Amino acid sequence: MNTLYPIFIKAHQLQFLIVGGGFVALEKLEFLYKSSPEAQVTLVAPFIREETLAFIENKAVKVIPKKYHKRYLKNKNIVIATTDNPAINLKVNADCKKRHILVNVADTPDQCDFYMGGIVTKGNLKIGISTNGKSPTLAKRLRQWLEAILPEEIDPLLETLRKYRKTLKNDFEYKVKEMNKVTESLIK
Repeated sequence: MNTLYPIFIKAHQLQFLIVGGGFVALEKLEFLYKSSPEAQVTLVAPFIREETLAFIENKAVKVIPKKYHKRYLKNKNIVIATTDNPAINLKVNADCKKRHILVNVADTPDQCDFYMGGIVTKGNLKIGISTNGKSPTLAKRLRQWLEAILPEEIDPLLETLRKYRKTLKNDFEYKVKEMNKVTESLIK
């Protein structure tokens, strides 16, 4: 059973740290910036691949070309460990736990507070997909399928629904009932 609680965070209001500068770091950066182009990221690694440097060239990523040290956790909210050294990744995890910082150790589900699942984005519609860390590849395929079938023109519908919701008076329960009536036809 998948007991994860999905949330959508305002990444531009948080401080991210990525530990590592290789292909996995690049993958995590691409994923983060695809959804949150204004994310605030610091990357710490003694070696950073050219591809990773090329990706962050026009982004406001602070680069620290040094080995990981716990001092780099100061004022960070979310940390992603992507090194190919399990001992360093475990150290990052332990340091984050002591400071109550959310941490993801790439490809090590038991060392993660959260997973970076598949995300489908069509305008203002965003759908998160999780396999509970069991198969990121399946989440990717489901993302691709949903991207292919969801219409590009979803934003006008969302805007119409937003405007209608704003016209509703009464309490929250009434608004929910009315919005449910209006949107019920979308799934029939």
